[in-house]
Amino acid sequence: MTASSFDVLTMGNAIVDVIAQVDEKFVVKHGLVKGSMNLIDEERAEYLYSDMGPAIEVSGGSAGNTAAGVASFGGKAAFFGKVKADQLGDIYRHDMRAQGVAFDSAAATYGPATARSFIFVTPDAERTMNTYLGACVNLTTADIDERIVSAAQVTYMEGYLFDRQEAKEAFRLAARIARKAGRLTSVTLSDSFCVERHRDDFLALIRNDIDIVFANESEIKSLYQTQNFDGAVKAIAQDCDIAVLTRSEKGCVIVSNGKTIAVPAHPVDEVVDVTGAGDLFAAGFLHGITNGRDYAAARNSAASRRRK
Repeated sequence: MTASSFDVLTMGNAIVDVIAQVDEKFVVKHGLVKGSMNLIDEERAEYLYSDMGPAIEVSGGSAGNTAAGVASFGGKAAFFGKVKADQLGDIYRHDMRAQGVAFDSAAATYGPATARSFIFVTPDAERTMNTYLGACVNLTTADIDERIVSAAQVTYMEGYLFDRQEAKEAFRLAARIARKAGRLTSVTLSDSFCVERHRDDFLALIRNDIDIVFANESEIKSLYQTQNFDGAVKAIAQDCDIAVLTRSEKGCVIVSNGKTIAVPAHPVDEVVDVTGAGDLFAAGFLHGITNGRDYAAARNSAASRRRK
């Protein structure tokens, strides 16, 4: 296996996040399910935008956030994602590169506009996302650069992108390239509703092509159709080498090589906004294992199994 040029390559929806503070009345008025991610069309996007207050616009998306997180820790990160050749697309590319992330995916010259996600944060710090996917869903196998996949220690794939068959094929292609190069593969389940839509495909991907799975408690229980967290832990242990399962204030559980490690959450005085919390958690974990810090042994054993 040759030396790597990148610690982590992430693949996902290239989305400009529009973050606004709202009250509970706003959530009720618009029929939102607090804490969820909902897909909306352009008309709904325009309606919500017109009715919300001041907002902050930040280039993001789940996998983009993780790549930026890896770079912020001093790691070498790359990103595959689809934007359009429009104003928001140019802003997105500039922001990613300014954060130290290699982002060279070709912009679309026709079709829907660059994606944006309205993130409504209520006083209890919970975030509710309403996302117009636009151009980002059009990532295909043509956007998978074999040289970059082969040069990354870990390829990390965002479950939110899994809604189109073309994206599923892109995931499988990237996984095959990574495995051939002796690299690690990883996926985040992203959202329990996303898991419900694609349970069988997620399970097939995890069982055949994935070394590391990231999920929160509701997502992993949805994957295995159980209300019992311990049962879900036992199931995922049979399906992949490493599972990293977050449980909010309970911390996280890491399942590796038949062992279960519980890691407590770091206490904070006040939770202000949980937007991107899981994305940055994944960034920290991936930066750690790709730089020989935490769980390096699990990383090495998984890589060795893939090379056999």
